[in-house]
Amino acid sequence: MANITILGSGGFGLSLALSAHRSGHKVKVWSKFSEELEAIRRDGEHKQKLPGVPIPEEIELDSSLDCIEDCDVVIFGIPSRFVRDTVRLAAPYIKPPMVVVNTGKGLEEGTLKTLSQIFREELPAGIPVVTLTGPSHAEEVGRGVPTTIVAASEDKDAAAMVQELLSSQTLRIYISSDVIGCEIGGALKNIIALSAGICDGLGFGDNTKAALMTRGMHEITNLGLAMGGRRETFSGLSGVGDLIVTCCSMHSRNRRAGILIGEGMTPQEAVEMVGTVEGYYCCHAAWELANKLGVTMPITEQLYKVLFEGADVNKVLGALMSRPKKQELEPLEE
Repeated sequence: MANITILGSGGFGLSLALSAHRSGHKVKVWSKFSEELEAIRRDGEHKQKLPGVPIPEEIELDSSLDCIEDCDVVIFGIPSRFVRDTVRLAAPYIKPPMVVVNTGKGLEEGTLKTLSQIFREELPAGIPVVTLTGPSHAEEVGRGVPTTIVAASEDKDAAAMVQELLSSQTLRIYISSDVIGCEIGGALKNIIALSAGICDGLGFGDNTKAALMTRGMHEITNLGLAMGGRRETFSGLSGVGDLIVTCCSMHSRNRRAGILIGEGMTPQEAVEMVGTVEGYYCCHAAWELANKLGVTMPITEQLYKVLFEGADVNKVLGALMSRPKKQELEPLEE
């Protein structure tokens, strides 16, 4: 049995807490929002994020970062925008031989860094970081629906430890050493899912979504390769697997926000209504990163225009469909 502390009482943090608890581990969940923890204690569930999924009393809820002390694994279930601040708060409590796990998916605006790079900058030296990613809606992980994900780390022993501790009859974990590839796949699929939602909101069909997802995967792969990722990673769970689940499910906040935009709502109104929409924030950073690295990403470019320049969704679709004709598969080229 291991002592596992999860920072973040949102849907995915709680779903991992439930999974670890079912596997017999001692689990604590931290949140800076004490009122949210009180509501979970009172209701026995998180009515907004995981309605109908009981949170056992054995899972401790704590609003003090002291709960990190003496744990074996610290899992960060924090939206990407708040990762650096949360890591800074937690860093004084994190000491070897603890292993840190990140579940966030995104890029940091301004620095354009991946989340694992942020962890390495903010944590004490010698702390291994594992990225947990793949097709995994919290609503299904929390209910024990069979799910398969990836633990990516440069530290093979740390990845193997996370695999051993968190794997169960309903959660299967594979290991990867391609951290950058797994992170880029997990972050940029949110951009394509937001675009897919817009197509749904406009009333387009399966043909459109299939094309969008396929060409979107091409963009993701090209940027990932430019950053040092491995091509085969993008055909795996953290690439095409995560893309499929996020583009096709109503569990996806990115898709739901996109639908609202396609139906006529402004991007800002849609994000405010849906909540955390990672693709909205990631699009800005990804577009800057693509320009910096000289990678052509037309879907990302057109979504950027919709989200941040007020472009009409029908006009950007026309821009995509009227691009110069070319071969389908050309290395590092769109």
